[in-house]
Amino acid sequence: MTLPAQRPGQAPGRELAEPGFWQAPPAHRLEAFARLRAQESPVFVPEGPGHGHWALVRHAQVQEASRLHKVFASAPGVTTPEPARWVRALFGDSMVNLDGPDHAQLRKIVQRAFTPRLLAAAEADIHAVATRIVDDVLAEEPDEFVSAVASRLPLEVICNMMGIPEHYRPEIADRVNHASENIGVERGLATRLRMPGRGLRALARMQRMVAGIGRERRKNPTADLISALVCANVDGQALGARQLGAFFSLLMVAGVETTRNAITHGLTLLTDNPGQRDLLLSDFEKYADGAVDEMIRHSTPIIQFRRTVASEHTLGGHLFRPGDKVVLYYASANRDEAVFPDPDAFDITRSPNPHLGFGGGGPHFCLGAHLARVEMKALFGELLTRPVGLRAVGLPDLAGSNFDNRVRSLKFTFERP
Repeated sequence: MTLPAQRPGQAPGRELAEPGFWQAPPAHRLEAFARLRAQESPVFVPEGPGHGHWALVRHAQVQEASRLHKVFASAPGVTTPEPARWVRALFGDSMVNLDGPDHAQLRKIVQRAFTPRLLAAAEADIHAVATRIVDDVLAEEPDEFVSAVASRLPLEVICNMMGIPEHYRPEIADRVNHASENIGVERGLATRLRMPGRGLRALARMQRMVAGIGRERRKNPTADLISALVCANVDGQALGARQLGAFFSLLMVAGVETTRNAITHGLTLLTDNPGQRDLLLSDFEKYADGAVDEMIRHSTPIIQFRRTVASEHTLGGHLFRPGDKVVLYYASANRDEAVFPDPDAFDITRSPNPHLGFGGGGPHFCLGAHLARVEMKALFGELLTRPVGLRAVGLPDLAGSNFDNRVRSLKFTFERP
């Protein structure tokens, strides 16, 4: 699919609202974001009669808006479209859609649950799971990377950490796929009418499942994250059933999807840049941390989040007023020439590398950033240091989402010596 650089007379930024833009080749989107970064101030992206958002595309803009959470609020929702009120009432508010004391209290409970002992056990488990996955790959020789490798690691790690019984896990994996498969993807009318119900049913079943586990863990706690969350005593509070369900949904959809996509893009980047792959293999421990961060910067698993302006503020030469909608385009900020020299290059030695792949800082910085890095490093350590020549085959099948850089599938192969 080829689109013109910009139609004559088209206002800068308008194409971001066109479904075809997100289905176009990645290079086209990067060129469009580069043009937007060259504008003197944020541009308006119309989304329909009387609706639209201001696009924040520069690194400094995204970072400033992220840290000014009292001005650029996450409520009523960070996704596009924003969650309906009845959905929020039924499923509870996800932590990413909360601000102020409500967000701070919920985040405090969750942070306290991640004890040093739990984190140490999770890191040990990550290495064990990564080893087992690569053992299975070498024994079974599959040819599709997302299902055989990239999805398995974060799903198994999170389920182990949460304490999800084995017999629930196949259904949870299926529910995660149904809940997230069409986020940010343009669909025909019949599909739009059908798919929201399917996704919400998947979400409801997943939350009912974890609520039942939570009730059992309140009675008989074990050494897992669900027990820590439902038995917490942070200012006299623990997570209730709806809060636990909302947190679990966030953890599964965000934690599994983002990590699996970063891993998949990582394999493609190493295949397309054999010099960088050879450098990584020359001293894995020396270069692995930088390689993981560069994979995240280059692929930017979450493309954008929305914010709603709560009070007047001038940013990037534009005066934002209460009620204005803005979108933080992490995918553009991570290619900002003012911060990243030669931004389109994949360079595992890039330093500094202040990418915004986990958010722009502030109270909504990703809680799972550390574990995601550990997962990626452990898996690539196993994939690359075994005596096989693992590589991607062809291009990844991208979902064409305006929300996340999702990969549906990627063919891969390996060559034994």
